[in-house]
Amino acid sequence: MNLHIAALGIGFILDLMFGDPRWMIHPVCLMGKTISWAEKTVRRIAKDEKKKLLAGSVFLCAGNVIFWTGLSWLLCSLLYKAGPGVGLAGESFLCYQLLAVKGLKSESMKVYQALRYGTIEEARHAVSMIVGRDTQDLDNAGVTKAAVETVAENLSDGVIAPLLFMAVGGAPLGYFYKAVNTMDSMVGYKDEKYLYIGRIPAKLDDVLNYIPARISALLMILTAPLAGLNGKDAFRIWRRDGRNHASPNSAQTEAAAAGALGVQLAGDAYYFGKLYKKLTIGDKKREIEIEDIKRINRLLYITSAAAMLIVLAVGI
Repeated sequence: MNLHIAALGIGFILDLMFGDPRWMIHPVCLMGKTISWAEKTVRRIAKDEKKKLLAGSVFLCAGNVIFWTGLSWLLCSLLYKAGPGVGLAGESFLCYQLLAVKGLKSESMKVYQALRYGTIEEARHAVSMIVGRDTQDLDNAGVTKAAVETVAENLSDGVIAPLLFMAVGGAPLGYFYKAVNTMDSMVGYKDEKYLYIGRIPAKLDDVLNYIPARISALLMILTAPLAGLNGKDAFRIWRRDGRNHASPNSAQTEAAAAGALGVQLAGDAYYFGKLYKKLTIGDKKREIEIEDIKRINRLLYITSAAAMLIVLAVGI
């Protein structure tokens, strides 16, 4: 078996076992710090001039991508020079850091626990940790829907997409993807503040996620029956509503999830105090309920495992 594929498989198991340890500084947090520093530098030089901000967007994107891809490549090269076992162990750890199966489940289940046993204020706080929208006025259904949507969307860019990039190019290509994806999550907004400085990362993220988002949706459809959900409706809603989003990719997995669960997702939401009108995804066959958080997590695990098994089968 290819050592890079073996490292990915080990990294996947480590993620399922340990998730994101609180005692350890996560590479994505460090990415966030470099992106924040680069953004401040660009803004200081550009002084709110649109053309300079757009040019700075290129610098922001290229600088972070080159740094994180190059650093991970250098680390892997040095480790493999020390021996195959050392290289395999080191790359496995790097791969482990880019996968978020257990992390997604853990954070969304905090929302479940708050809804089930706590107060609405606690549930709003828990969901605010994993979504970008305003949460202070959400009711139980709104909090639940936000949690379900986050797991569905991040199944692609938090699990399947980095898994596919690492399957093709090892940890370095995974860090290339994660650098772009993290930039998009931090500066890839379309409001006045980020429209120009975040344009290049946002566009590149759309390109990188185009195929993984669709593969993720198809895997969700195929594995939905194994999770006790509706695969037929998952396919129908995906075909119908898979483009009901401003992003070319975000609605793909949300549509598959909505169909599998038999609920309606998306719709209008507030961001930074401003209402954004959004299309809905799925048919409202029933009201969304707290247990849907458990159901989407079950689909998350089964879909992720199926993807990993396919990669391992191809890589042998």
